[in-house]
Order: sequence, then C-alpha cells, then structure tokens
Amino acid sequence: MQNNTAILIKNATVYLEDNKLSQGNIYLENGKIKSIGKGEIPFDKASHVIDATGLNAIPGFIDGHIHGANGADTMDATAEALEKIASTLPMEGTTSFLATTITQSTANITRALENAACYQNKPGHAEMVGIHLEGPFVEKTKAGAQPKQYIIQPDLERFLEWQKQANGKIKTITIAPEHDEDGRFIRSLAKSGVNVSAGHTNAGFAGIKKAVSQGVSQLTHLCNAMNGIHHRDIGAVGAAFQLESLRAELIADGIHVSPEMLQLIYNNIGSERIILITDAMRAKGLPDGKYELGGQPVKVENEMAVLADGTLAGSILKMDEAAKQMLKLEGVTLKSIVEMASVNPAKQIGIYNEKGSISPGKDADILLVDDALNIRYTICRGHVSFQ
Repeated sequence: MQNNTAILIKNATVYLEDNKLSQGNIYLENGKIKSIGKGEIPFDKASHVIDATGLNAIPGFIDGHIHGANGADTMDATAEALEKIASTLPMEGTTSFLATTITQSTANITRALENAACYQNKPGHAEMVGIHLEGPFVEKTKAGAQPKQYIIQPDLERFLEWQKQANGKIKTITIAPEHDEDGRFIRSLAKSGVNVSAGHTNAGFAGIKKAVSQGVSQLTHLCNAMNGIHHRDIGAVGAAFQLESLRAELIADGIHVSPEMLQLIYNNIGSERIILITDAMRAKGLPDGKYELGGQPVKVENEMAVLADGTLAGSILKMDEAAKQMLKLEGVTLKSIVEMASVNPAKQIGIYNEKGSISPGKDADILLVDDALNIRYTICRGHVSFQ
C-alpha cells in the first residue's frame, strides 16, 4: 500500500459530475483532489504516478448500510472491530461507510454508539462517515433478522439521548413509520438532518405516502421486510415506484432481490433514486460456516446468510459484486453505477460537498476500474489502499 501525499493519475477515462473526460489526469494532494485536466500536467511534486491507460476513474463507493465484515461487527462495540471493517472494505471499492447497528438491548446499542462516536479513522482505510441506526423502532411482523424481543415503539427522548452518545454521528435511521402515528418522531429527526428511512415496516402505500409527507426520504433494502406490490395496495415497493422524492436502498446480490426484479426496479426507478448497499454481516470475506448477527446464530452457505428458521440474515455481498450485478441489466452503464453507488448515497446523507464525485476540492476517494468493473486501484483520501 502506497501512502503518498501527492499522486498523479494519468491517462484515465475520468467520470466527472456532468461529463466524461478521455485521457484525463487527476492530481491528488494531501488527501484532496487538487486538479483535473487533459494532456501534460507538470506536477513535479507527485511522489507517485499511476498510469491508468485503459482504465476508468470513478468515485469511491459509499456503503450506507453495512453491519460488518472480516469477522467484525459494529455491535462488537470495539475500535478493533470498526478498524477491521474499515481496513477490509477498500478491496471491494468501498471508501466510505455507515457503521450499522441492529435491534438489540438499549445497553448494547448504547455501547455500539459510544464506541463509534470516538472511533478515529485511519489513513488508507475506508472512512466511517457516520452511523446507520437500524431499529429498534421497527415492526415485529416484518422483523426479518432483527431480534423481536428488543423491538420497541419510537421514542424521541431515547433517540435524542442516543444521538448525544453518538456525538451526532447517526446519519440514517430505519424505522417502521406506522408506529409514529402523529409524525412527531419523524418530523423531529428529519428537521435535525437525519436521513429517515422506512424499513422493516408493514405500511401500505397510503402509510408510506403519509410518512413521506412527514419527512421520510428513503426505503431500507427495497423489497425486503416490507409489503410488495399487490393490485389493491401497491405497498412500500409500489411507493418507491410512484413517489419521486424517495430514494431506495437495494441489495443487488440476486438473492435478496431476483435479477428479474432488479431489472423491474431499475426500469421504474432508474439510477437517479437507487442506492446500492451490501447489508453485509461479519461473515463477509470469510469461508462458509457458523457466525452471529444480533446475538443470533447465522449459517453461511452457498453465498447466503440465514437464521435457523431460514430467514435471510443480512448478506455477505461486496460492493463491487453489487455493482457488477447491476451492470448486467439492460440500460445500466458505468455512469449509472456511479450514481447508484457513489452520488446518491453521498447526497442522501448530506456529504456530497465532500464525497461522491470526482471534483476539485473533494476528498480523494477514487477507484480505477476496467470496463467490467474489476478494481485495479482503490484510493482512500489520497492513499492507495488496494492495488
């Protein structure tokens, strides 16, 4: 791994915010994108030059929903666990992530939040840019792998205490909006800048539409743990199709959502509103076997992670695999992947001024990939983290 303060990337096809630059050069200095140009750029200060001929430069992936990887989980509530996750993710192209909790006891969630609040990001690792609080304010009939015994009603005072303990780092929360009947909880969080996502919910279309009017702007892992499309109530999935203010997370592993449904979703929503996530648990990157999620035993076999009753328990998906799965679909281009895996998640959690695109002044989070999305280099804040 190269730890350079100044890097020159030469001859790449650069995916910019509004267009594409052929044979472009990108100069990185002190963790930032300093300049982008075409032709010879006389940056003698570059201590490392990368010839990217035949490669595409795209912004690093942002995983807004990941529980763990490489044997570690956010709920382990240790700096070592977060560091293990952060050090693993660049191999799959992820340069930023939200450390994601799961429904658990108040004490266990508190420990995880306090640990994340004081975690120090390391050079060359994916950056933990915040926390995704998944649960415990969800619906028991749509619990999925969320432990039912710890599910509680939306509690604004409890959330505000957790946000204080998290040092303001909770960027996204997944809740079942039907349990916030007067909308006070959702309105308060949305007003404070938290990305409120409806998930593990039994709400129908009318319920989701009402929640959107109160401040919900996202759906958690579309199609999973929510009502699908029925001809008399198009449910939460239909709401994603119909309500243009909603972005939707998507686990594109071909298991949580079939390839045919991925195509249907893309046809109806397009790359402008899809957010690719992994929802990965600690077994990601490890062999098949027995693991744990939220205090529950999980069996991993044939690329699936399941509880004892067969319920899907997160995934072992990698972000580059999700991107490749989407690239197989009709109409999806590399530009579409950039929108779904980088631009949209950055905008959704309010960090697009720093990340999510290749632009001067932004963090130097860059992937060099071939046309099939095979990763050749991952650069995290100006450090070559994977090659």
